[in-house]
Amino acid sequence: MAAISSLAALSALNLFLSDVRDGLGPFLGVFLQQKQWTPGEIGLVMTLGGLAGMVATIPMGALVDSSRAKRAIVVVGSAVVIAASMAILLAPSFGVVTVAQAVNGIAAAALAPAVAGITLGLVGAGGFDRQLGRNEAFNHAGNIIAAVLAGVFGWWLGLPAVFALMAAMAVGSVLSVLAIKPGDIDHEAARGMAAPGVGGDKAEGKAEGWRVLVADKRLLTVALTMALFHLGNGAMLPLFGQGMVARGAGDPSALTALTVVVAQATMIPMALIASHLARSRGYRLVLLMALAALPLRGIIAAAAAQWDLSIALFPVQMLDGVGAGLLGVATPGIVARILQGSGRFNVGLGMVMTAQGVGAALSTTLAGFVAQYAGYPAAFLTLGGVALVAAAAYLAGGAPGGEAAASTVGPAGAVPGGKIAA
Repeated sequence: MAAISSLAALSALNLFLSDVRDGLGPFLGVFLQQKQWTPGEIGLVMTLGGLAGMVATIPMGALVDSSRAKRAIVVVGSAVVIAASMAILLAPSFGVVTVAQAVNGIAAAALAPAVAGITLGLVGAGGFDRQLGRNEAFNHAGNIIAAVLAGVFGWWLGLPAVFALMAAMAVGSVLSVLAIKPGDIDHEAARGMAAPGVGGDKAEGKAEGWRVLVADKRLLTVALTMALFHLGNGAMLPLFGQGMVARGAGDPSALTALTVVVAQATMIPMALIASHLARSRGYRLVLLMALAALPLRGIIAAAAAQWDLSIALFPVQMLDGVGAGLLGVATPGIVARILQGSGRFNVGLGMVMTAQGVGAALSTTLAGFVAQYAGYPAAFLTLGGVALVAAAAYLAGGAPGGEAAASTVGPAGAVPGGKIAA
């Protein structure tokens, strides 16, 4: 088991990294708009950055699986994000911003599997479920702190202060990851080679071939489920904001900032609940709860659009916090259980994250066309309905992830007594 100091440093890493991995996030659009960029140009560079991140996710997962320098990946990734963001601040031309956003996307694609690998290497598969909940709780707390500070500093000192805040968070990320003792990271466990329950024991072995990723029905089921969930979830908040603007309901910037805090605050207890349920009941219940939140969110959003209920923004975002908080723990947890013993954990996680990205990218297109031709209420109901399809796909695929953590899972998912985990 890793030293307490390394686990504390891991928590600090998740808190600081929350503001770094997304780059400038929503502030990029505001900054570029002030530089006289058109909405089309802003949307294009953001899309290109997202596509670069999607393409890089699986290769970066493979890099993390094969590397014993996972701390260095976090350091370099954080530095690259800051350098790219500073380039945007100093030279906001179309070419510079496009390249910087692509570099940001690639760097961010390395940070998520690196943190997941370090976590698995520190606590082993036996402690992974519990630590995932802590990681996500600190991540969401960091997002709240960053959102509040960015709002205050941005209002007081202007957008350059937001860049400075992100740089400070990046420094905190680097110091935190360097505080993790290298000897506490079991790199075999970090790629899914060690058997659950033996987190600190070295379990040298040869990773399975890449075919395991496309031949495992359970992993494909999870990837499809996550793609469908994000197809329904990705456009929900932007579409809600567009609907409010169309109805002239209040200041959209202030309301959006407030709902970010509401959603992130909801995600903290949800992440801890997900961790507890995963250990006692398995991930199946956690994932189904997350899927159930999206149709309810769609119904409330549709009612708000139909009857001009701006106050509905808060329950809509609280339900977003429910879904995202649960899935933030469930997604890597299920993948870890499915690929335990394969040595391909981070590549498999990258595969699922790529599927999520594809779903999220298509979500805005789906919502936009439905809203244009059938109205905002129909668009929200459509997005919520996609989650029902996701639940059906998950159940039809055998609902992987149902075993409680009390089971001792061996390599390739075998459980003593012949029962199959995940």
